[in-house]
Amino acid sequence: MRLSGVQEETAALARVGWAVRRLTGGPGPEADLSAFLDRRDPENMTDEAEPFADRAGAWLDVMAQAADLHSITRACMGFHLWSLAGLGQQGDRIEAAVTAARIAASEGKGAVFAPLAMGGAGGLRAGGPPAERLERWLNGMETACLTVMRHLDDIEAWSARAEAEMTPLSGKTPPALRAALTEWPLVSAPMAEALTGASRAAVQRNLAWMEARGLIREVTRQGRYRMWRATN
Repeated sequence: MRLSGVQEETAALARVGWAVRRLTGGPGPEADLSAFLDRRDPENMTDEAEPFADRAGAWLDVMAQAADLHSITRACMGFHLWSLAGLGQQGDRIEAAVTAARIAASEGKGAVFAPLAMGGAGGLRAGGPPAERLERWLNGMETACLTVMRHLDDIEAWSARAEAEMTPLSGKTPPALRAALTEWPLVSAPMAEALTGASRAAVQRNLAWMEARGLIREVTRQGRYRMWRATN
């Protein structure tokens, strides 16, 4: 909703797809970082340029020396070593963040879900000695998890309130639409139609009813590609 052009939107969606695929399956980064990132050296690279495989190998070597550390600690370490190993461009940390998330969830004893960014920028901020960086990382994880838990509590309370207020409505569409708005942060009319199996007219009618009673609000403020969210 915040992207200005089609080209920018396509690139952003491609990056999101890349991240989701690596967060949900496949070999981890510490098995083969080049394969995990799907990054290869160009065929026309100059002799002076350092091959990506060498940079990835240096990162993997250091990470291997930290094999006895907890997976969450190694995730923080891998994230902060990223730029030092020359693996990412300045200001572009999505690869480092996705890699750290996979490391944190490895071995079945780490954090399957660690939404650091939801706790503010502190947990991802570089600078300072390693102990301070790890402390910020752990504090960021705690803050983010508490934020998510509060959000889930708000959604649960909203669902109960919406169920009570929507009692007068009949049919399958109201409860199905309420479930969709509980499970998804933003819902469009076509998306609601697909999720509920209801007709476009039924979806639009119920969305208008819920919006009029303050259960949901439209967030895009535009005539097309409108999106709604639950109001806590």
